[in-house]
Amino acid sequence: MGYVEQARENHVKKKVEEALRSKMKQKALKECDRYTTKYAECATGRTISVVWQCRKQAKELNECLHQYTNDSVLEELKKAYMRQQNEQGSLRV
Repeated sequence: MGYVEQARENHVKKKVEEALRSKMKQKALKECDRYTTKYAECATGRTISVVWQCRKQAKELNECLHQYTNDSVLEELKKAYMRQQNEQGSLRV
């Protein structure tokens, strides 16, 4: 399959893409909750020093979030959405 065919296959409306991104972010936050908690605990009561005092926790949180919020995850969500739409469309016929 060429690039153009693949692009058409995964093309969704902007509004749908925004909803998929939101779903992706919600899942990431849920999956990375323990890292969010660790970072929040470290940051509590700090201002400027949070940058260097909580560097390790911030890095762990970002690494976890990146696992669930990257382009390949978004593409998989788009493919799943398109498959679902195609299945629903074929049921109507």
